Amino acid sequence: MSEDSRQDHRLLYHGRVIDLNLEPARLPDGQQVELEIIRHPGGAATVALDAEHRVCLLRQYRHAAGGWLWELPAGKRDAGEPPSRTARRELREEAGVEAAEWHALGQMHSSPGVFTEIVFLYLARSLRPAERAHESDEIIEIHWLALPQALAWCRDSVITDAKTLIGLFRAAAVLEPEPASRK
Repeated sequence: MSEDSRQDHRLLYHGRVIDLNLEPARLPDGQQVELEIIRHPGGAATVALDAEHRVCLLRQYRHAAGGWLWELPAGKRDAGEPPSRTARRELREEAGVEAAEWHALGQMHSSPGVFTEIVFLYLARSLRPAERAHESDEIIEIHWLALPQALAWCRDSVITDAKTLIGLFRAAAVLEPEPASRK
């Protein structure tokens, strides 16, 4: 939605990362409603796969989630930044690696009922070390886990972060072609 089409919105809160608006909306059935919408610039997340077929997972403390989560390297888009640049920047800053090969895995809506955030997902390969420089308010442990083990953690609810679940399953689908009988 463009800024012009949001002229009727009422800003309830403006923060460093999000804005909370009360916005009028006309639904497809013609009904006029007022919705609380959280505006977010979006982000990017990367499934970084090394030569041993291990994926980079971050164990990160998340206050809002009440503790530690397993996540892909990811972050918020800076103003005007293309999602692919966000993915490259966050992979370097959080995981301390850069990639020569990139493959887009599509996008996902994190919570479309109230949140405008779209997360762009990528698969990165041909990794090399880079200088790590995560933000001061991030508490992150870097782990490299065999991709089949990471997928098992997804199925067993060890990994609960949505972008990580979707990213890992999409990467696995790209990396392991479907059997001929299912094509």
